[in-house]
Amino acid sequence: MPGLRANGGYRARMQTNTPRRSTRGTRRTIRLTRRGRIALIVTGAVVAGTAVAVPLLTTDDEGESRPTSLVIPEGWRATQVYEAVDKTLALPPGTTKKSLAKANLKLPNDAEGNPEGYLFPATYPLGENPTPEKLLTAMVDTANKKFTGAPVAAGAQRNALNVYQAVTIASIVQAEAADEEDMGKVARVVFNRLERGMPLQMDSTINYALGRSTLETSTKDTKVDSPYNSYQRMGLPPTPIDNPGDEAMSAAINPTPGDWLYFVTVKPGDTRFTADYAEHQRNVAEFNRVQESASKEAQAK
Repeated sequence: MPGLRANGGYRARMQTNTPRRSTRGTRRTIRLTRRGRIALIVTGAVVAGTAVAVPLLTTDDEGESRPTSLVIPEGWRATQVYEAVDKTLALPPGTTKKSLAKANLKLPNDAEGNPEGYLFPATYPLGENPTPEKLLTAMVDTANKKFTGAPVAAGAQRNALNVYQAVTIASIVQAEAADEEDMGKVARVVFNRLERGMPLQMDSTINYALGRSTLETSTKDTKVDSPYNSYQRMGLPPTPIDNPGDEAMSAAINPTPGDWLYFVTVKPGDTRFTADYAEHQRNVAEFNRVQESASKEAQAK
């Protein structure tokens, strides 16, 4: 059955098309899961553009300030990390991404050279003569220490996953959860859908496929031809979709017990999880009303 375990683990790279869902109703009412992390929108759209302001600064002998460390927030994508390193080190755009070929990063075989998910969010001192290779190596080495230790490795095995699959689930949890308290429930939705052979249908994977961060996902978006389209493809996406932190990783290996299959953040602080699709439709309808009301208020100002 699609999406279920194969050879002791989940089929993370399965890309079988699923039956087309009904497109009746509005753009939002057909969505089975709803990305609730509004804060991540701000992070993706704004922080990456101001990454040089994130590090601690020091003043040199000529009175000029220069960064002494670089802070990588939870949930940043690799592209955002590359941009931040370029800006912090005052390098031409694209330099850090090009440096991957010579960085010799110690990534798992499943990553196939893609460091997404392994650029661990933390504060990294620049030290003397910092280079993209040094910073990327520090991030990946930190991730390996976090992910290959007993808690994560044992937790992944307990859930019939390998570590790379656990990191992939953690990246979805990081993108989808409205707050830390919801992470375990979001992880459970992922597991429940995988176990039932259901497509994940996560907007965050669509956003990753399209290289954007938004709460608006149209029916057309859900038909994009991409291995990251979790509306059309079964199982996990082929790689993580961002770089998760400790809390998301913990949720991925310790999902909260429950039977939930759907969730929607109606408004900040109000994320509703349910196993009943009819109830979920009612929650989505309320979400739509809240959005429409907010839109009218914004237009009136």
